[in-house]
Amino acid sequence: MMPTSVPGLCSRGKTRARGFTLIELLVVLLVMGLCAGLVAAISRPDDGTRLRVEAERLAQLLDLATLESRFSGKPVAWTAEATQYRFWRWRDDAGWSEARDDSLRARSLPPGMAISASRIEFDPYVPATYEVQMTLGEARYLIAASAMGEVRVHGLQ
Repeated sequence: MMPTSVPGLCSRGKTRARGFTLIELLVVLLVMGLCAGLVAAISRPDDGTRLRVEAERLAQLLDLATLESRFSGKPVAWTAEATQYRFWRWRDDAGWSEARDDSLRARSLPPGMAISASRIEFDPYVPATYEVQMTLGEARYLIAASAMGEVRVHGLQ
């Protein structure tokens, strides 16, 4: 039995093209470049977004310090320095000691970020009212706690 076609030839007698054309390769490279640029733009948030995330994190930690103070019956304190902030626990035998190895451990601020407050003490029996302003470039956020114990993050213009 004879083959009806020769390998590499189409039914019309022309050879089949193998590989891609230059135009197809350029289109694929263009699409890949656009996708890479989009991912890079999305993965690098602006100053306002970075500051908002950090302000919300700090607000949750300050709220957690308030709850810990109430449940333990002992004061908890928060201090801020130029590049980091820390939490402190009151020990009856040793006074203030830094909280380590848990959710209230020391944290460093991202480069360029600043905090306005320097110390807050959380009394187990009296709700702390405070305002902490955070800045990064032109972005500003305020963390405020009311006498009712609500902690909120507000964007400032």
